Amino acid sequence: MSRLPHPSLLPAVPAPAPRPTVRRPFDLRVHAQRIQIDELIVTDPRQVLAHARTAAHADPDTAALLGYSTTTPLTLPAAAALLCALHDPEELADMGLHMVRHTTRVTAATQHRDPVVLELSDAPEQDR
Repeated sequence: MSRLPHPSLLPAVPAPAPRPTVRRPFDLRVHAQRIQIDELIVTDPRQVLAHARTAAHADPDTAALLGYSTTTPLTLPAAAALLCALHDPEELADMGLHMVRHTTRVTAATQHRDPVVLELSDAPEQDR
């Protein structure tokens, strides 16, 4: 029969259990950017200007960013930009603008590497 050691020979505190390894996420500092571009053309300038005047009265702050004031009329490019800023692409066809192409560009890069770029482009069904 084996004998137990004398209590004075036992360790005072049990040995600590090994600590589990903590895995932290590897920080690569990757920055990603997604840009969606809708390319439109003006098909009816009068309609674009009329809708833009209405939109400028409804949202004068956005119109002011494009240079519109009560003393300065909207130019056709500013009117088209205002409509694009305030309306969904589906609504723009009824306002004298026509979708030419939709492009999605995704860029991702670390601080020390060249960016990786993915660009997807499509034209609306009626243009194919």
